[in-house]
Amino acid sequence: MNIELFITGMIIGLITSAPIGPVNVLAIRRAVHYGFLPGFIAGFGAVLADGVFATAAAFGVTAISEFVERHEFYIQTIGGLLLIIFGVVVFRSHPHLKGGSDGGPTVWRGMIVSFAMTVTNPGAILGFIAIFGSLGEHAPEKGDYIGALALVLGVLSGALLWWACLSALVSKLRNRMNDNWLSAINHGAGVVLLVFAAIILAKVGYELFC
Repeated sequence: MNIELFITGMIIGLITSAPIGPVNVLAIRRAVHYGFLPGFIAGFGAVLADGVFATAAAFGVTAISEFVERHEFYIQTIGGLLLIIFGVVVFRSHPHLKGGSDGGPTVWRGMIVSFAMTVTNPGAILGFIAIFGSLGEHAPEKGDYIGALALVLGVLSGALLWWACLSALVSKLRNRMNDNWLSAINHGAGVVLLVFAAIILAKVGYELFC
């Protein structure tokens, strides 16, 4: 297995899972009310959906690697700009812990709800395509399906790590959680996305002018 691609996938899995949206709020609510396992299982539904999107994006990029390589400048530029937009939106969002429904105490119901939320979100697949397409030389080469698999497994591992840590933290601090915590997480995730975008665009600019 390509360890570099696996680690890259883990980083992608973490930064795509961290922004606080409906699924994160759902998982946090369930962890607050019912403990670690219901919160983690709710996040696992999002992991399954992310796995579908990551597989489509990773193997798609691998299959059309010649096209990606030929248009690398434009793909990386567009990908970097999209990440800037995602980062700003995430940074400026103000999620709320109170209100809405978490689907009740049934453990698996949370997973079904979060899977449905994620798989019906077109921004999720566009995000993976933008990130994977922006990897350039760090993306799996044409026909390197083992590398693509390592990238996908890394994404899944990073996402699982996020949901496990989030659910564990919330279940430990359930009496102290408030909307300020959610905003702080989004600020951090937004900054990471913006830094990632800046690195991509800086690389594009360097290759253009040097």
